[in-house]
Amino acid sequence: MERCHSLKKVAVVCSTFQLRSHADNFVTRLLEGYWIDQEYHRPPCEVAALYVDQIHRADVSRKLSLAYDIPVFSNVADAVTLGSDQLSVDGVLLILEHGEYPQNELYQKLYPRYEMMNQVVDVFRRSGRTAPIFVDKHLSYDRAKAQRMCEWSKDLKFPLMAGSSLPVTFRHPELDFPPGQEMDEILVVGGSWFGESWLLHLMEILQTIAEQRAGGETGIRAIQVLTGVEIWRAAMEGRWDRSLLDAALARRLNQGVEGNPEDVSRQSVGCLIEYRDGLKATLLALGDGLVFDYLTAFRLRPGGEVLSTAFELPSESADNMSPLVHLIIRMLETGQAQTPIERTLLATGALSYLMESGARGRKRLETPELDVRYQAPPHPYFARRMGRAA
Repeated sequence: MERCHSLKKVAVVCSTFQLRSHADNFVTRLLEGYWIDQEYHRPPCEVAALYVDQIHRADVSRKLSLAYDIPVFSNVADAVTLGSDQLSVDGVLLILEHGEYPQNELYQKLYPRYEMMNQVVDVFRRSGRTAPIFVDKHLSYDRAKAQRMCEWSKDLKFPLMAGSSLPVTFRHPELDFPPGQEMDEILVVGGSWFGESWLLHLMEILQTIAEQRAGGETGIRAIQVLTGVEIWRAAMEGRWDRSLLDAALARRLNQGVEGNPEDVSRQSVGCLIEYRDGLKATLLALGDGLVFDYLTAFRLRPGGEVLSTAFELPSESADNMSPLVHLIIRMLETGQAQTPIERTLLATGALSYLMESGARGRKRLETPELDVRYQAPPHPYFARRMGRAA
């Protein structure tokens, strides 16, 4: 199929559009430009169409459409065709976060990302043309749907990116190392709540580190959720390396409650992840005010050096979404995905298994569907201070 090359017009398909929603975070930057630390980037494209699935009581999409002369369409197909019978935009953003959608028995919110993307892909097929697509957060609550979304991209040969702002945000220190490292164990820690948003952020941070190991990504063999004293018992049993937690906590940007996590944090949630090549990983949410950051520490090889860093999540309306918008613009300009979609596919699948483990009595689950293999990009992107990018 032929692909659009002008990369000027973007259609935004979103769930809701109120102040500080994800739609606001993305679209406002596209309309007004954005800052990454001290460097200003001018408005990078034309927002040519909006589709808003649910009108929030504090909706701002209608006012923005009047202020910027952006047509708001009543369905997805019209948004990407601009009311014609052919694809008429050069990129599509699916920003389906927030809104009143049902929740299943695994406590997953059933955002219609798959269904909305399917409508866009139907237009691609009818038009004989494609354009890059970005999906905010994970691909779908359903592993099979997520796999199919990636297959559409491969079959029709259009660039597809997905994920949150955490993998591309600022790091303190600016930990950067080439792919091909021998890795033994990784730990990622954040604040305490058990839900998809928290787990996705931690999984994405984990995967941006894990995918750089020697041999590339091999997929995940098994997953288990633990809570409370089960976490610390697992550390004593050698199922995860307790010293990595101390190394990660030493990188806190926002000082939390002092004390041993075993004593202070009584509402902890942990996730043990076993990769197919033997790599071990642990995700921790430490409650009771112990952690307000996203932190990671990992050992390069058995008995080797421990590296650690903090993934800064800047305050809202500052740089919080700007690095991710910058990466999306790169995709629109080059016609090439800037991060591997397999990263988000693996994080999506792991997220669904973690939610299942938590809902099924914290059982260890074999994960045969997570046989996802890929190579990390040679120069991983993340935002740098003073406006520098990798």
